[in-house]
Amino acid sequence: MFQKIILWFFIVVFFAFALVQYNDPDPYIWIPTYLIPTYLCYYKLKGKGEKIMYFSVGLLFLMWAINQFPPAWEGVLLNQGMKTVNIELGRESLGLGCCTIGLWICAALK
Repeated sequence: MFQKIILWFFIVVFFAFALVQYNDPDPYIWIPTYLIPTYLCYYKLKGKGEKIMYFSVGLLFLMWAINQFPPAWEGVLLNQGMKTVNIELGRESLGLGCCTIGLWICAALK
């Protein structure tokens, strides 16, 4: 039961991440990016998939998050708007990091 709650939590969160990308300048990148972990968490909910798959995809997301990390951290708060590219990169990096954590938790679940 606890496993199902965790998986449904990640499904809802990652789907919400995908939904808020509709007004992003490049939604064709970010909507599928967040739908991938959404689908993989659903796949895990159905009892499918190997641990190595979740770990590997999570590792790819981690590498992407590190690559997206801004050169100068300026925060990610919504009230800051889109003043600089560093804020956008910080938000993207944080979202990818959340995907990494979610996928690695999927890998750890039985």
